[in-house]
Amino acid sequence: MPRPEKLAPGQLYNHCDHGQFVFETTAELDGTTEIAGQKRALDAIRFGMGIRHDGFNLFALGPSGTGKQSAVLHSLSGLAPGAPCPDDWCYVYNFEKPRHPRALRLPPGRACELVSDMEHLVEALFSVMPAAFSSEEYQSREKEINESFQERQDTVIEELEEDARKRDIALIRTPGGFAFAPVKKGEVIKPDDFMHLKQEERDRIEAEMVRLKDALQSIMAQIPKLQRERIEKLKELNRDVAGFALKPLVTELRSKYETLPGVLSHLDAIENDTIGNFDQFLEKESSPQELFMGGATSTPGARGRFFVRYRVNVMIDNGHSKGAPVVLEDKPSCQNLVGDIEHTSQMGTLVTDFTLIKPGALHRANGGYLVLDARRLLFEPFAWEALKKAIRTRQIRIESLGQLFSMVSTVSLEPEPIPLQVKVILLGERMLYYLLSTYDPDFAELFKVAADFEDEMERNHDNHLAYARMIGSIAVREKLHHFDRSAVARVVEHGSRLAGDATKLTTHLQGICDLVHEADYHASEAGRNRVTAVDVQAAVEAQVHRATRIQERVREAMMRGTILIDTASERTGQVNGLAVYSLGDRNFGRPSRITARVRMGKGEVIDIEREVEMGGPIHSKGVLILSGFLGARYAPEIPLSLSATLVFEQSYGGVEGDSASSAELYALLSAISGVPIRQWLAVTGSVNQFGEVQAIGGVNEKIEGFFDLCRERGLDGRHGVLIPATNVQNLMLRDDIVRAVEEGMFSVWPVAHIDQGLELLTGVPAGEQAPDGSWPPGSINAMIVDRLGAMAKKQQEFASDHEDEKESKR
Repeated sequence: MPRPEKLAPGQLYNHCDHGQFVFETTAELDGTTEIAGQKRALDAIRFGMGIRHDGFNLFALGPSGTGKQSAVLHSLSGLAPGAPCPDDWCYVYNFEKPRHPRALRLPPGRACELVSDMEHLVEALFSVMPAAFSSEEYQSREKEINESFQERQDTVIEELEEDARKRDIALIRTPGGFAFAPVKKGEVIKPDDFMHLKQEERDRIEAEMVRLKDALQSIMAQIPKLQRERIEKLKELNRDVAGFALKPLVTELRSKYETLPGVLSHLDAIENDTIGNFDQFLEKESSPQELFMGGATSTPGARGRFFVRYRVNVMIDNGHSKGAPVVLEDKPSCQNLVGDIEHTSQMGTLVTDFTLIKPGALHRANGGYLVLDARRLLFEPFAWEALKKAIRTRQIRIESLGQLFSMVSTVSLEPEPIPLQVKVILLGERMLYYLLSTYDPDFAELFKVAADFEDEMERNHDNHLAYARMIGSIAVREKLHHFDRSAVARVVEHGSRLAGDATKLTTHLQGICDLVHEADYHASEAGRNRVTAVDVQAAVEAQVHRATRIQERVREAMMRGTILIDTASERTGQVNGLAVYSLGDRNFGRPSRITARVRMGKGEVIDIEREVEMGGPIHSKGVLILSGFLGARYAPEIPLSLSATLVFEQSYGGVEGDSASSAELYALLSAISGVPIRQWLAVTGSVNQFGEVQAIGGVNEKIEGFFDLCRERGLDGRHGVLIPATNVQNLMLRDDIVRAVEEGMFSVWPVAHIDQGLELLTGVPAGEQAPDGSWPPGSINAMIVDRLGAMAKKQQEFASDHEDEKESKR
């Protein structure tokens, strides 16, 4: 296998030529922002927003900072203004069922008109009603009804009185009522005189008095009936007068809202209620405004709470809206989504009314679009189920959580549900999307469209220009200094570094935006009126410096010998592997010593990390692959008679991933062959059972971690790193490393097969395997085969001696 060539400096960093830009600074750009590299996601957004069928709501999935929210809002900004403006919604008093407020639907802007009209109606009634009931006509008709009743009552009493007089009996009116007494010559007979009358006369008088009393009782029994007739006539008069006074006002409102059956029905109910309670408008203890605005939120008394029934609670007013609403709810709690019924305390009791019904985000977004953060939504108790229920039933039903869970022992309201027509867009990580798809059976039914945002995009001229436009728009929006061409090119290069690929650009726009702000700061500190590449580089270096405290402490421990890393000698069964550590949003690489020891055994490779449960499953898988490679390549027809141990030295945390499996194999082969490994080289890369070196992640951080240690100890031209050949396209190394390679002080070797790495690490040829399976004498592979063959022979001799000993004992 041919020896690999070390990488040229141009292969370590993909420079962006600022000459490709036709502008001098981003101020010359038109300021438009385009979303680049997300065609799949944008097509999904357009489809999800355009289709008008149930369940086609959208879930925008991708890493945080990739511009999901910006892309969604940008798309909606083009769709929403051209959509029809939704209607207004309000709640009014239900005169038949007060606990169930009615929902009224009105054209945009008419809800507030209805509020004003109802205020004017009530205010007018406080003037019209007293005037109508104090008019001469009303007073005359009332007097006529009262006099007619009094006249009928007096007539029957007078007839009874005349009947009694004819029989010498007087009808006497007393404070306790009526009484009969015998008279003689117009004078009431005294009791003593009455007892001196003849018995026959006394019996006659008593009999007449009994008859008269019966007649009086009959008359008195008729008086309540007459009284009821009088009251009914007065009520009828009051209804007529109130209706006459109210009719012009209500007729005017009916003509104004004649095309709205719901409002007309409510006006009919108001008319009937007002006529039945006209007396409430006759008292003037407070101003009409104070009484009308009274309710559960104030304490004007029962009379003030009475007039709340004529108010209108506007839930949604779209009078000033243009197109469909776009609502971004930052705190999607259950109450903030579907609304709430508030309560106030009065005299130690919680009370409420329909004016305390508060709208939610679904009300505001009804007829338009609702954008929610999925993670925040799932964190809020009951919010996810409430949202699904609203989407599934296509209506907004406001339920008091306190009443639902018996936390409030008071009478609450059950408002009429409001029909719902809304597109819901959820923004979240991919893991949330897949978890919901797997474990929530309703999710796939309600969110049928997925907009999957890319983590990276192709690095080409169009996307370079898209970066420049984005930088220009940020500068205009945030009032920053504009970037010159060199600064834009440096930002593009940093975008490749964040993507971990020289041929890609990151779509993590938040990171780019932060870099733009920091570069502007450094330009201001330097007194420049535009941002240059120097300022961008200063911002990048400052970001790294702020995050490298732990990295520097680890490197300091290596320099002091606390952590043992050899970069100068040659060691058998020892190699410098490279690992990546993640701390927050920052990654850094560091070398780790990997050692291997071998002895005669049963063909097992023991991973010490796995044995003590410090190794993850992927790392353990990589170690098991080594056993397959050893047996298939070096001992296909003889027993693999060795026992090997592998370990990451001074590793006190978990080890995961297979990116060190090639380094472990090099250490193991060195231990078997007895050939030392050059410690001034470090290794990264995974390996398969055929010995092919496979790509890994974090290649830039790993190289930089080893380079920093070697530079601090002193570069001598021998130091370098072996990486998988397939990772060359991912290289975007620091400028100091590129300069070191140019000066011949550091090297990066691309390795495609384990044999290439063995030659570089040991200086011994790997050799080419002959058709008969043999290896050239003196090659490292031949040494390995010889050592394994010797082990197998010793194992066989040991087993034979053991059998002979057992036979002799028998």
